[in-house]
Amino acid sequence: MPEYLAPGVYVEETSFRSKSIEGVSTTTTGFIGPTRFGPVEVEPEVITSLSQYEQTFGDRTQLYFRAADGTDLEPMHNYMWHAVRAFFEEGGKRLYISRAFLAVPGDDGFAFDWISPDDSNGDPTIRFVRVHARHPGWGGRMRVRLTLRLGQNILTSETTSDPSAAAVPIVKGLLDGDVVWISNISSPLSSTGTRPGRFYRAHKIEDPLTKEETWEFVVADATPSFTPNSGSIAFGSEKTLLSDLRPDAEPLASDEIRVLTLDVTAMPLGSDIPPTTWSGLALHPGHERAGEPDSVFARFADNDELDSPALRRRIPIVFKRESTAPDQLPAVQDGLQLLDLMFRTNNSLEASVIDPRSTNLSRSLDLLLDGGDDGQRPGAAEYEGEAEEDSTIKTGLKGFEDIEDISIVAAPGSTFGYENGYRSNASTILNLLISHAERMRYRIAVLDSGDGQTVADVRAMRGRLDSKYAAFYYPWVRVLDPVTRQEIHLPPSGFVAGIYARNDVQRAVYKAPANEVVNLAIGFEQFLNKGQQEVLNPEGINCFRFFEGRGMRLWGARTISSDPEWKYVNLRRYFAYLERSIDKGTQWAVFEPNGEALWANVRRTIEDFLLNEWQSGALLGDKPEKAFFVKCDRSTMTQNDLDNGRLICLIGIAPLRPAEFVIFRIGQWTADRKS
Repeated sequence: MPEYLAPGVYVEETSFRSKSIEGVSTTTTGFIGPTRFGPVEVEPEVITSLSQYEQTFGDRTQLYFRAADGTDLEPMHNYMWHAVRAFFEEGGKRLYISRAFLAVPGDDGFAFDWISPDDSNGDPTIRFVRVHARHPGWGGRMRVRLTLRLGQNILTSETTSDPSAAAVPIVKGLLDGDVVWISNISSPLSSTGTRPGRFYRAHKIEDPLTKEETWEFVVADATPSFTPNSGSIAFGSEKTLLSDLRPDAEPLASDEIRVLTLDVTAMPLGSDIPPTTWSGLALHPGHERAGEPDSVFARFADNDELDSPALRRRIPIVFKRESTAPDQLPAVQDGLQLLDLMFRTNNSLEASVIDPRSTNLSRSLDLLLDGGDDGQRPGAAEYEGEAEEDSTIKTGLKGFEDIEDISIVAAPGSTFGYENGYRSNASTILNLLISHAERMRYRIAVLDSGDGQTVADVRAMRGRLDSKYAAFYYPWVRVLDPVTRQEIHLPPSGFVAGIYARNDVQRAVYKAPANEVVNLAIGFEQFLNKGQQEVLNPEGINCFRFFEGRGMRLWGARTISSDPEWKYVNLRRYFAYLERSIDKGTQWAVFEPNGEALWANVRRTIEDFLLNEWQSGALLGDKPEKAFFVKCDRSTMTQNDLDNGRLICLIGIAPLRPAEFVIFRIGQWTADRKS
C-alpha cells in the first residue's frame, strides 16, 4: 500500500477490469522415434519445416538397422521423415522431435582417427586428433573438408616525432595465439611471387624496457618430447620479435605477417542435404576472440564442453584432442602442431597455402568419417527414455515432459511389424504414449494400428487399450515414396497430427477433426466399406475411407475411452484447451489475499473467457447462462479450505458434440392434408 507522508498531489494507476485469459495453442506436436541422425540426449527444439528437420535429423533415406550381434537387417522406411513431411503437408505448424536410438555393442560411430605418421607404428600410439560425428546414425557418414586461408599482410608502421628515426613496426587485428605466416625481404622471390618464410604462433608480451605491449612469434616443434608417467611435456622453440621485422609502404619491399585461419566444411555423403561451412576458425586450441574461445577445437567441442543446446543440436562433428596412451598428454597442444599434422598428411598443402594463385581445393584436406551404423531398432525402453537424477539430460518421452507447448504426441512407425515379431515392443510403446498423455493432462496421444492388419487383427489390437487421452487410427496410408519411387504404406499418425492442426487453424479445436481430406494419400492399405466401418467405429477405431468424387478422407473422431462422456476427440481436446488456458491465465491469483475481492476477480476473469468461447460458437445454448456457469464463493469453499489456503472455483460448460449421425426422416405427404 502506498505511503503518503508529505502534503501533495499523488497520481496512481489502478485497474478496474478483470484479468484476461488468452487461449493456448493446440497444434504443437511431439514425435518420437528413430531418425537418420541428430541428438539423442539434447532437449528437443521446435521445428517449423521439413528442411529444418533435415538439417538436424538427416534426410529421407531408409534406415539400416542391425541385430544385437552386428548382422544387417532388412532396410526399413524412414517413417519419422515421412511423418514429418505428412505433418507439414497436412497443415502442421510446430513440431518437436525426440530421437530414439539403440547402439550396437562396440560401435563407436562414424569417425576419422588422425594419427601422426611418426607415431603410427609406435607403442603406445599417440593419436593427434579424433574427428567424429557428434550424433550416431548413418547421417554421420560425411566428408569433412579443412581449407586453410592466408589473410592480407597486417604488418605496417607508425611514424615517431623524430623524423630521423626508423618507422616502428605495428600489427593491426592480431590476436594472441594466432598462427601467422612471416616472410622476410632478405629472401629472394620465388617463381610464384612469394618469398620463403615460416609459420609462427603470435604471442603478446611486455617490452622489458618500455613496458609497452609488443609481439613475439614462436615456432614450437611439431612433435613434442614426452616424459612418460610424469605428465610433463617439452617443446623446442625459436622466436622472432616484432621489432625485428621491416614494414614498407611498397609491398615488394616489405616483410609480411599474414594470419592463417581454417574453414571447416561438413558434407554428408549419399544425401541431398547441402554442405555446411564454418569459416575463420583459429588453429590454436586456446585461442580467444572478445573473451570467447573461437578455435576449431572450441567450435567443434564435445557435448560436455558446449554450453548451448542449440550448438549441440546443429554442429554435426567433433574435433577432439586425445591420446590412446593413458600416461601421455594429448599430442596437439599448439596450433602449429595441428598445422604440421595437416602438412604431413598432404605434402603439397604447405606450398599451396602460401601460393597466391592457389585454389580453395588445392589448400584443402579431406577427412572421411566412416565406421558407424544406424544401431539396432529401438524398443520400448528407448521410447520411454531416461531422466538422470544428477543431470539435466532426458531422453525419449521423458524429454517431452519439460515442454509445456506440446498438445499432441505420436510415435510414427513404432507399430511397424506388429504382426511380425515386434508386438510386445509396439504394445508397450502405445501404452507409454497413453500414460505420458494422461500424466501431462493437456495432451492427446495419436495411436497407429499395425501394418498389414485385417479388420480382425486391428479389433484385437484395439481391445487391449482404453483411455480418454488417446485416439486410434486405421488403416495405413498409401503414398508415392520419393526415395524408392514406389508406392509404400505409412502409419496414420503423421497425417492425423497434421489434420488436427489444420482443423484447429481453419475451423476450431472444438470442431471434430474428421471428414477431412488426406492431401498426400493416393490410397490406403485397405479400402474399407460402410459395413466394415460399422464394426470398427463403435469400438473407437477411426478409419480412413475413400469416397467416390470426394477423395481420401479421415472418417472418424472417437477416442478409445470406455467412458461415454469422453467419446469424442474434439471434446477431449477442447477441454484440454480450456483447462490449460485457465491454468495459465489465472497464475496471477496464487498468494493473493483469499477473500471476496479475489473470488469476484477470478469469476469475472473466467466468465469473460467463456463468454468469448460461447460467442465464437464453441458452446451449446442460446444464452450465456445456458452455456456455462462459474461459481467461486462460500458455496464452493469451506472454512477448512480457507484455513488451508485453498481457493476452489466450480466451472460448468455445455460443449458441442459432433453430428456423427446425420439423420433425415422422410415420409409421404398428401397435398390435401391440412398442416
